[in-house]
Amino acid sequence: MDLHHVKERLHVHDADISGSAYDDVNMSGSTFHNINLSGCTLQQINMSGATFEDCNLSGWRVHDVNLAGLRIANANLAGVSISESLMDGMTIDGIAVSDLLAAYRARQQDGQ
Repeated sequence: MDLHHVKERLHVHDADISGSAYDDVNMSGSTFHNINLSGCTLQQINMSGATFEDCNLSGWRVHDVNLAGLRIANANLAGVSISESLMDGMTIDGIAVSDLLAAYRARQQDGQ
């Protein structure tokens, strides 16, 4: 099914639309529940103000994204790696990451 220059509200239930492609689509205010997006690719996506609840995001890769203001709570961050990233103002349990890294590097220089 091709939809082009259409402004409609879709209600999709118990459907298989795997392999679908979306380009230049306004889905603001949409609700997704019990959706399988495994293996999908998201590029040039505006997800500002989005909420993720009870989601399996294991194996996610995030590159060249703006996560300013991101709040993570009650999350399993085992094996998470952050590199080459701007972390100004970032905190973990209320402690500035810049302070944690400075303390770690100072201990490394002292040979501890």
